[in-house]
Amino acid sequence: MTEPTPTIVLIGHGMVGQRYLEALAERGATATHRITVLCEEPRPAYDRVHLTSYFSGSTPEDLSLTPAGFMEEHGIALHLGDPAEHVDRAARTVTSRSGRVFPYDVLVLATGSQPFVPPVPGKDAPGCFVYRTIEDLLAIEEYAQGRTTGAVVGGGLLGLEAAGALQGLGLATRIVEFAPRLMPVQVDEGGGAALLRTIESMGLTVHTGVGTQEVLTGEDGRVGGMLLSDGSTVDTDLVVFSAGVRPRDQLARAAGLDVGERGGIAVDARCRTSDPYVYAIGECALAVDGRVYGLVAPGYEMAETAADDLLGRAKEFTGADLSTKLKLLGVDVASFGDAHGTAPDSLDVVWSDSRSGVYKKLVVSPDGVLLGGVLVGDADAYGLLRPLTGSVPPVAPEQLVLPAGVGAPVALGPSALPDDAVICSCHNVTKKAITACSTLPEVKKCTKAGTGCGSCVKVIGQLLPAAADPGLCGCFPHTRAELYEIVRTRRLTSYEQLLDGHGRPEARGSDGCEVCKPAVGSIIASLAATLGASGYVLDGEQAALQDTNDHFLANLQRNGSYSVVPRIPGGEITPDRLIVIGEVARDFGLYTKITGGQRIDLFGASVDQLPRIWARLVDAGFESGHAYGKALRTVKSCVGQTWCRYGVQDSVRMAIDLELRYRGLRAPHKLKSAVSGCARECAEAQSKDFGVIATASGWNLYVGGNGGATPRHADLLAQDLSDAELVRLIDRFLMFYIRTADRLERTSTWLERMEGGLDHLRDVVVHDSLGLCAELEALMADHVAHYRDEWAETLQDPERLRRFVSFVNAPGAPDPTVKFVPERDQVKPDLAVLTVEGVAR
Repeated sequence: MTEPTPTIVLIGHGMVGQRYLEALAERGATATHRITVLCEEPRPAYDRVHLTSYFSGSTPEDLSLTPAGFMEEHGIALHLGDPAEHVDRAARTVTSRSGRVFPYDVLVLATGSQPFVPPVPGKDAPGCFVYRTIEDLLAIEEYAQGRTTGAVVGGGLLGLEAAGALQGLGLATRIVEFAPRLMPVQVDEGGGAALLRTIESMGLTVHTGVGTQEVLTGEDGRVGGMLLSDGSTVDTDLVVFSAGVRPRDQLARAAGLDVGERGGIAVDARCRTSDPYVYAIGECALAVDGRVYGLVAPGYEMAETAADDLLGRAKEFTGADLSTKLKLLGVDVASFGDAHGTAPDSLDVVWSDSRSGVYKKLVVSPDGVLLGGVLVGDADAYGLLRPLTGSVPPVAPEQLVLPAGVGAPVALGPSALPDDAVICSCHNVTKKAITACSTLPEVKKCTKAGTGCGSCVKVIGQLLPAAADPGLCGCFPHTRAELYEIVRTRRLTSYEQLLDGHGRPEARGSDGCEVCKPAVGSIIASLAATLGASGYVLDGEQAALQDTNDHFLANLQRNGSYSVVPRIPGGEITPDRLIVIGEVARDFGLYTKITGGQRIDLFGASVDQLPRIWARLVDAGFESGHAYGKALRTVKSCVGQTWCRYGVQDSVRMAIDLELRYRGLRAPHKLKSAVSGCARECAEAQSKDFGVIATASGWNLYVGGNGGATPRHADLLAQDLSDAELVRLIDRFLMFYIRTADRLERTSTWLERMEGGLDHLRDVVVHDSLGLCAELEALMADHVAHYRDEWAETLQDPERLRRFVSFVNAPGAPDPTVKFVPERDQVKPDLAVLTVEGVAR
């Protein structure tokens, strides 16, 4: 007589539930068992980790974790929108909401968690939401239409995600967190301060150390504001509760299974409940170590443990690594190991640059063992540091946190990790397993590494053999030059359009990366006039694409202050304007330095001082010198024939004309120029990206030079040019460079890389061998005609001025972390570079 096929009933089809089904399929259990899945939601399992990407263009289908045909291939019966409502353990049956009864031999509870909504008056008013499912997001999106303000209760992981979503919907958004800092579970006080500063700089208002006492409603019964525990009230049209989660253990309680005192279905090391025929996995389970794990990686491990136990394989789940790396509101945040330094006698090694939002802390034992750490603002080292936890790093800890240029260089990469180091914590994949593969798709297919939270992908790429992939980054298969052509010919005016239409399939709908965003921002800015886009780099989406300096149209300095560099074309300045610069420096207490580019640099301004400084300078006829951007910096000059007895042409006039023509021109890298009035070359034109030297018959044009760490002498492109011929050739040269260079590639490197080198460049821009010259000239004409000074544009727009505050919720308050000490009758930054603290805990 044939034995009946055993039946597994899985209650819940979230990320962990789907992983359980995949684990069964990988182990061949779908061929020997009948499997039924009861799902509460109207859609199969989807990626909750990247839920917020829905607001940046991802569709529910993009978020799906269920491969097409998976259920049919493995004979799994999936019932959507029909959750389990009753478990009869004696009869071994489950009754669903529709009234259907499902018998089981093995029952697996993967019911997940539910949002915690504080029991405050008004919490159920129209306009109150939670942030947990796609349906929640759809409801928030619909309600937000026509409204202007929103608030999030909770400043943890999901709360910050929700705040970003509300801001993306156009709502002025505030965050209310009861704890004294944001993300209190993951980061310490220093990390929270760095995160707070960065988030406030994005225009979000943050209240920490206060709770929500009541949701206030208007006459129509809808949300109108909130009363906080400090007695203050805030106006808001919409409230999202994201104050933590609680295990969904109601089914288990009703069925008489053991549950924890504070919730969670009690399980043993094999994920079995108090009933040997019932398992619990994921956020609904109280693990044997007394924890309820809210991260996806422990849930996946529990799913695999339950699948192995079903088949009689020895595997136990006794606890999990709580390390995590996320990008919240564009800010990298990571914690790993003993992040809060709870081990006795542990030491903290800290690098903190609160002004730029970077905070790094490593916790080490007295004998040098790395115990854990916190990274905020720059988490690139997470993929290396987390696997090193529990060992003595091969270099001193301070070298692992100091930024480039401050400490000794560290030649330490993933190759330094042992073979048994876990690279992907979501799927517990080691370095050895990854290096057995050749490509990232192969790694994902064979090991699943990189398919979870994605934080390990960068390290995986460093472990794999170098591939001949010409793509700009992991988001685009195209070079920068190819992206330029796509933007120009398709007339694309946004990064999102470019990524979703021309990015790699796996990157579409994502937030992109820090490699391609500034590169695309530069491309769009350089073509703005031709595309009909806004040329102001802080408008709309463009603001999120810019490098650090461009965010405030000023250069960020070591202590978090900024420098202001007004344009002084050709180095020529009147006494009255020189006096204005002196008065501004004196009145704002700025350090003053004459630069090598014949300008005056004013150091030590705070963010909130920038508009006031600009206003004084703009009123005197100055404009932005673009010292902060990948753009034309200066065209320096000698005094030329007007004053110098050796001069043969008016080099000052030409330098001024060129600087005013090319000011504000965005490029792959910064551009510098100079004009010398004779062959004595006092302006050092042959060390510039494009340099001009006067001759008795006109001008010689040199290109592709640079100073710096790897100086290069410029090459002579053309001789004895008239004024008009000179300008026309420079127009063509610059636009051809902007069109074809790689990201962050100086003209010198570009020229050396160019096939055919100088001869090819001369053929293109002098002899028009490619028929491009008319087009290149037209592009430059568009730029010249539409140039606007960014400082003046900012000062004319109150909305743009809102960005320039040290603290969003206290606009007039100075930043207490920016300090100075006197030196040589001026000021210098008061810096505390590195602290190593020993604390008996």
